[in-house]
Amino acid sequence: MHSGESPFCCDVRHISFTQQSSAHQRTHSGERPFSCDECNKSFVCQSNLKQHLLIHSGERPYFCDICKNRWFVRIL
Repeated sequence: MHSGESPFCCDVRHISFTQQSSAHQRTHSGERPFSCDECNKSFVCQSNLKQHLLIHSGERPYFCDICKNRWFVRIL
């Protein structure tokens, strides 16, 4: 991992990764295995689904120290 090697390659875009990226491969296959139970929207990555779920929960975990406004996603 820290050797600088990138042994995993994408056959479509001819780019390489330091670790296997099955999520990247799904962008080419169209597979979206992570679905929202609320609206049935689906995602390539589980992390994208988790972020999406904040819309339905109303949770806004990111905020500005100055104005105290809150957001679903990290702005900066």
